[in-house]
Amino acid sequence: MAETASPTDISANYAQRISDDLSANRGEQVRIRAELARLQDELISLEASEGVLVQIREVLDSSASAVTSSSETASVPSARRRKARKAVGGTMVSSPESPNTNSTRTEPGRPTWRELVTEFLSGQREPKSSAEVTAALTEAYPQRQVQVAVVRNTLEHGVAHGLTERHRQGRSVFYSAVSAASASSPQEAEEPAQ
Repeated sequence: MAETASPTDISANYAQRISDDLSANRGEQVRIRAELARLQDELISLEASEGVLVQIREVLDSSASAVTSSSETASVPSARRRKARKAVGGTMVSSPESPNTNSTRTEPGRPTWRELVTEFLSGQREPKSSAEVTAALTEAYPQRQVQVAVVRNTLEHGVAHGLTERHRQGRSVFYSAVSAASASSPQEAEEPAQ
């Protein structure tokens, strides 16, 4: 025979279950609130990071546009220009090349860029920027087409070969001729330091 539960026992069981469910619900609410607070903190951190990244991108975009605008105004050296071709009788024939005043080959007796730059710097008492060197060479040699990029490359080439020294002051770069003290052996240069 089956035992039947009294109505008071059933009510007590339901009351216990409801009490347990209510306690579990409140515990879950506490856990969710803690998770929500953590996620809000993480969201605030991500928004702050986004602000920094947007500012960096704006700086990079402005500097990239400055580089782009300066490169748009720069002319392509004549050595890189393509030869014009004319169609003659169904075949393509190259047009005669115009005289190149900016040739990389030096004519006999004509000084190289390296010689011009090192000669100029050796006569200077203080370091000069590539723009200053370019201006001086333009003034001294008006028959030559002096470009800042060529002078800068020549100066860096001189640094690589030990003919010139690079001096950095903040974002500026200055160059000078290698002095006699700098040209001495490393061992002699270390002796005064000891």
